[in-house]
Amino acid sequence: MKSPKSKVQSPAAEKKSAPLLILISAPSGGGKTTLCQQLLAARPDLTRAITCTTRAPRAGEKNGVDYHFLDAAEFARRVQAGDFIEQATVFGRSYGTLRSELLDKLRAGRDVLLNVDVQGAATLRERAQAEPELKHALVTVFLTPPSVAVLAERLNHRRTDAPEEIQKRLGRARQEIAQWTNFDYLLISSTIPEDLRRMLAIVEAEKLRASRAAAPGF
Repeated sequence: MKSPKSKVQSPAAEKKSAPLLILISAPSGGGKTTLCQQLLAARPDLTRAITCTTRAPRAGEKNGVDYHFLDAAEFARRVQAGDFIEQATVFGRSYGTLRSELLDKLRAGRDVLLNVDVQGAATLRERAQAEPELKHALVTVFLTPPSVAVLAERLNHRRTDAPEEIQKRLGRARQEIAQWTNFDYLLISSTIPEDLRRMLAIVEAEKLRASRAAAPGF
């Protein structure tokens, strides 16, 4: 009589944990764009949520890749239609995240990376309380330089804003940094490799939470 063969599940057949909605926020010039780019390169399973804006594209930016670039009238129409899960106007420019952009990707089982400002993060946290899919998936991370002086140096080095614009951003940054306690994680920026290492650790820890993990196949 042959002994029964134990069933060994192949890695391809293993159940995946529930998808994450990873929200990274930072003051302007805080390094969130760079961190998001590094994280996407390190985690091919992660997809970026493309947000909408009324600002003009910067050099090298492409519509539908970096942002959905909308004119003010179209943006207002979509606000009235209730298409945005969060939207805000900062320094005269509007930004927003489409509800469909998040839910469609999460429902497809994809981990989603969202890069928004502090105001947008607060709105999304509030809206997620009423939307179980978003609440269950949401992980919020606040990235900040170690000091306002370092932030000022980064903004000046970027050379995309006039001096008076930089001063406005620094004033706003002080208010934004004070809200770090509203996030799940605080990441004080160091070097790009170190920021990425810690961010990857956060993602891995959240993937292993019992509330998101698939049941073991004993």
